[in-house]
Amino acid sequence: MDLESFRKYCLGKKGVTEEFPFGVDTLVFKVAGKMFALTGLDDYPFQINLKCDPEKAIELREKYDVVQPGYHMNKMHWNSVTIDNSIPDKEVYQMIDHSYQLIVEKLPKKIKSELE
Repeated sequence: MDLESFRKYCLGKKGVTEEFPFGVDTLVFKVAGKMFALTGLDDYPFQINLKCDPEKAIELREKYDVVQPGYHMNKMHWNSVTIDNSIPDKEVYQMIDHSYQLIVEKLPKKIKSELE
């Protein structure tokens, strides 16, 4: 996975916008104004931050060395994932889906129904 495939995958989700609220170097993806994924455009190696259920976050950190507590984020609810091909792309996409779904689940019914 590279930056462009990450970007396209996030933007392919219903209701997602991309923004730069932290400056031109940090790309943020939001659904209904709530952040679910972000990355530094100058990061090398490529790294993404994703929201995660706290128990699942611990499991992923134990399973993969490249999954760490979220850099500059709430360490209980966010993971930083270094993309170096040690995690299959399919699993990274599942992590993105999980992050997106965590946000959607907390949205008001009206907005949630618009996203279905």
